[in-house]
Amino acid sequence: MVVDDTGSICARRRARSTVASLAGLEAAALATAELGTQLVVVLEPTGSAWLPVAVFFGRRGHTVLRVTSAKAADLRRFLARHAKSNSIDAETLARLPLVAPTGLTAVEFGSPARASLDRRVRAVARLTAEIGRRKTRIRTLAQQLVPTIGAALSDDGLNHTDLAVLERYADPRALLAAGPARLTRLIVTTSRGQLGQAKTQALRTAAAEAVALWEGDSAIAIQDLAAEVASEVRLVRAAEAERARHEHARDAAMVCVDPAGLAASLPGLGPVGTTQLVATMGRPGRFPNGGAFKAFTGLTPRANQTGQTDPKHQPMTKAGPRALRSQLVQSANTARKLDPQLAAVYHAQMTQRGATHRKALCVVAARLAERGWLTMARGEPYVICDLQGRPVTPEQAKRLITEHFTVTAEVRRRRRSSKKAGKAPHTALKAQHKSQREAGHEATFPAPA
Repeated sequence: MVVDDTGSICARRRARSTVASLAGLEAAALATAELGTQLVVVLEPTGSAWLPVAVFFGRRGHTVLRVTSAKAADLRRFLARHAKSNSIDAETLARLPLVAPTGLTAVEFGSPARASLDRRVRAVARLTAEIGRRKTRIRTLAQQLVPTIGAALSDDGLNHTDLAVLERYADPRALLAAGPARLTRLIVTTSRGQLGQAKTQALRTAAAEAVALWEGDSAIAIQDLAAEVASEVRLVRAAEAERARHEHARDAAMVCVDPAGLAASLPGLGPVGTTQLVATMGRPGRFPNGGAFKAFTGLTPRANQTGQTDPKHQPMTKAGPRALRSQLVQSANTARKLDPQLAAVYHAQMTQRGATHRKALCVVAARLAERGWLTMARGEPYVICDLQGRPVTPEQAKRLITEHFTVTAEVRRRRRSSKKAGKAPHTALKAQHKSQREAGHEATFPAPA
């Protein structure tokens, strides 16, 4: 559907993702327009159908805008409350530049290196999620076979040793038949000497308890469950091998996009976080300032103003890419231990604002996103500074954090969302709030190196 700047419908036309069909749509849209008129093409990123349309019109010099599905759904609900059709969808997108221009984002196609980085980051994230799901299933299946095996497995996900043992000896009878010497050799080899007889004993004890529990009962298909565990382990290894290939290509693309390593200078991000940040941000100049990028990540609180009221402590909008937002929150937990200014923000939230650990991390993550944009936009590496903006060494930063911004165990206990611990009231006075803001909550961005 084509509308003019007054909202009047100029043309309706169906199109397919071919050059001839899209060229016909362009001709129909410009049939009654003046020579040199530029189209504004609005797309909703549903599936991958929007990409060829964006490439075609963008290559021809037209403005291509993208809208979130949530905003399009809101206007669609207004235009047709009880119906949804292709024509209503087209009318919704065509009218968005008139009724909600601020909700549209320009589509930019960067360099081949940026496109490669974006695809590789997405592939690595997808494979990582798949590996996590499969490991969870392996643990569940293993506990069906050996109910007490959880204590013998790694707490923070299944490691290579756990996978090697479960691939061969998920059947508790096979594990006992292997003997302690063979099992120990397998454990020592796969763990590179870090694990040994203690893990062997724990596994054999759990297996013996399972054999005594089942006593050959046909209600549980032990061999079939063990075969399923082995299949899942092999799939995990295949996914890990594919992920390694994508990570290699991702790192090569990252060197081309950020040759100076600016993103790597940010605290707490690490290899995964830096590539996720750069790939999702794209060209920093497409955001007018750091606040706009922070809002793009969805880490900013919702606005709920009405009349003379403006309630604070609203939940996050969560309007941006979920993968980046999740990564920033995870990175914030490390960054607060390395950067005194971010540590001051976290400390203020926990001790003065009554925030839980998770909420405090979200506030730090929002600051980290803003500083990440500033680093990339300035083209200068991030410098860790004290609260007065003076550069400090990593050792000095950690000492400053330990001395001034350590959250006590008692505060953490009272901030946990459990009825037993309770929750401490806000103890900050106005003077304390002002002091905290001056000291760290509104600390200035560190000066470039």
